[in-house]
Amino acid sequence: MPGKTISEKILSRASRRDAHAGELVICDVDAAMGTDASAPMTLDYFERMGGTRVFDPSRLVFVFDHYAADSSASTLSLQARVRDFAIRQGVALYDCGAGVCHQLMVESGRTRPGALLVGADSHSVTGGALNAFATGIGSSDLAATMICGRIWLRVPETISVVLTGTTRPGVYPKDIALALAGRLGADGASYQTIEFDGSGATSLEVDDRLVLSNMSVEMGAKAGIFRADAKTAAYLASRAVTTPVVSRTGEAFTPVEPDADAVYAREISLDLTQLEPAIAMPHHVDRVVGVGQAVGTPVHMAFIGTCTGGRVCDIHQAAGILLAAGRIAPGVQVVIAPASHQVDTCLRLDGTLDRLASLGATIIPPGCGPCCGTAPPIPADGANVISTANRNFKARMGNATALIYLASPATCAASAVTGRITGPGEFGEVLT
Repeated sequence: MPGKTISEKILSRASRRDAHAGELVICDVDAAMGTDASAPMTLDYFERMGGTRVFDPSRLVFVFDHYAADSSASTLSLQARVRDFAIRQGVALYDCGAGVCHQLMVESGRTRPGALLVGADSHSVTGGALNAFATGIGSSDLAATMICGRIWLRVPETISVVLTGTTRPGVYPKDIALALAGRLGADGASYQTIEFDGSGATSLEVDDRLVLSNMSVEMGAKAGIFRADAKTAAYLASRAVTTPVVSRTGEAFTPVEPDADAVYAREISLDLTQLEPAIAMPHHVDRVVGVGQAVGTPVHMAFIGTCTGGRVCDIHQAAGILLAAGRIAPGVQVVIAPASHQVDTCLRLDGTLDRLASLGATIIPPGCGPCCGTAPPIPADGANVISTANRNFKARMGNATALIYLASPATCAASAVTGRITGPGEFGEVLT
């Protein structure tokens, strides 16, 4: 038999069988997550399925991140229902302001190498940056998982994406992700795993890998996985372990590598030295061009945050440009959304958020913010928005007349300074 990919190995362990791409397997789930956008419907299914107790409270978490603490009465009622369920069942819950679910799943230590994680949010693939098989599921699947602790999956084929070289100044992980989206297309990896490899992948910090894993789903991928290495170990060593340190199958979580003779659906090579700052044009994440092709487009709102642009390194990138310039262009609304309370605290302690606020930026509580249009501030009619988020389809931010351009934090900041789409190269002296 040929060797196995990372996905095949993790799903073999989780299903307790010799699993190969294309096969249907029933797996023990190591951790599961729901949000305030998915958990209320999940509880409906849970009750209809006859659920009374969750399979293991220590392996389940709810996060309120899609809606604000001052949302509508109906939304607050739904949150109250989930909150009451979590208390009765002994399930961990992160309330409004704690941060984005995907950030919390990694920084809390819930994501471990070799684990099988599921979340009722498509961007749950983020956990693959830590060598886990992490994937998004629907509310009904989450309800069933909450009852029995198991889920059926088809073992995906794997695309090997080999990253080589290093990025040039002004090129960031978001640019890599956009370049790959442009190359693969929005469905180019449909129900496949993207397995990142090569010296370029190794050179990326964990926070950078999170961006690529997260955006794998924008290419249709079921998972986006990196190998574990010393950077993975160092990242996890600083995280509190809030879930069991063994898998549902009783094995300690350990890094998983592909076999040397693993079979891949195809291999793609991406030379990072050849990349330039990129931008995804409205309304498609795979409509990717170099920033130079969009230069001069007026910008009315710059959104810097979310699970692909709200970490300390991201906001520091943006702040380096905004603070060096000492201004935000007239008529541009800059919105900063830290990815978690931990990130927010760090940026307050070092003075970054206060300094950005002094320029006129609006700092909102940690969470998704306006990314999916369920929390303010929503873009104005006809506004051009440049955003660090992961999606830009029509009405994504709550206003179907707004045009959303996706870019790196540095490009978003440079554009906020000039009031028009601008590449970070114009501010190269502050890109460190």
